[in-house]
Amino acid sequence: MENPHIEQKNRQIRVATAGEALIDMICGEDGRFDPCIGGAVYNLTRALARQSVDTLYLNPLSRDRFGRQLADGLSQDGVVLAVPEPVIEVTSIAVVSVNGQGHPDYAFYRQGVADRATSAVALAQACAQVETLSVVCTGALALSPDDASTYLPWLASQQQAGKLIVIDANLRPSVMPDLKLYKSHVLTTLQYADVIKVSDEDLQNLGIAGATALEQAQSLLHSSCASFLALTRGSEGASLLTRNGAVFHAKETATLTIVDSVGAGDCFLAGMVVALLEAGLTHDWGRDAVEAKQAQSLLQNAIASASICVQRRGCVPPLRKEVLAQIALGSIAFSQA
Repeated sequence: MENPHIEQKNRQIRVATAGEALIDMICGEDGRFDPCIGGAVYNLTRALARQSVDTLYLNPLSRDRFGRQLADGLSQDGVVLAVPEPVIEVTSIAVVSVNGQGHPDYAFYRQGVADRATSAVALAQACAQVETLSVVCTGALALSPDDASTYLPWLASQQQAGKLIVIDANLRPSVMPDLKLYKSHVLTTLQYADVIKVSDEDLQNLGIAGATALEQAQSLLHSSCASFLALTRGSEGASLLTRNGAVFHAKETATLTIVDSVGAGDCFLAGMVVALLEAGLTHDWGRDAVEAKQAQSLLQNAIASASICVQRRGCVPPLRKEVLAQIALGSIAFSQA
């Protein structure tokens, strides 16, 4: 059955996202927990919409109080819900503790929850209703082996439909009971990606061979079918590696007042996808020689988005005008290896 809510904005939707939407219970200095709407894919979805990309969120949301807050957050940013009617399952919870460096540690409560109450068929049918859809994104908790029957067939259907597939590895090893199975499944899922986003910590958790994060990233890229890979390295900036062998680096040189890094990687990826869409880059970008200016645009938009995010508590994605203003400061250094 067609969803009239999707049909209403069918001419504008460019990106569909699939994955977790949850409440981050962030522990403050006084030991109290502050509930914040979040989840990696949820954050990515809002970040895309706040940068003026019409986005479709594919997973259901709960009818409980937290689910209503998640739905309101998406609606306020202009995201279209593939499942506008709430479901009876409860909302996922993540308990987040932030260390002295602002780095978060997570514990998840994910059994019988709303965002997992979907199927490959439901995801594919929602995407099929959108004539203008060109990019699909997933990652993080959607890469759990427990959800393989949902996301792998859906990714295969999107690959067959010719969509550009973006996958954020964004590993959560602390909550996966079988680490060997989890790592193997993540690597299997990444085989569907045209674009991979990964952090240096993700590469270590995956046990990718290489003396440095850059070597590990090169190994992962060439063991996959992706056209290019984005590697984030925290305060050291980020790198973009193409299948053709080009390597580009970028780093924020301005001094930032870092509050926490919750959602920074999600905003980074959103900024890169926005730049990718604006430049009209295709599945094959990165397989042949690329223009340095295009790589620079991808990295600058991504880093500017993340730089703004880390200066805010929780994940509050920047608007497009804020990202452009950050780039205009000229503080993001760029180079080609």
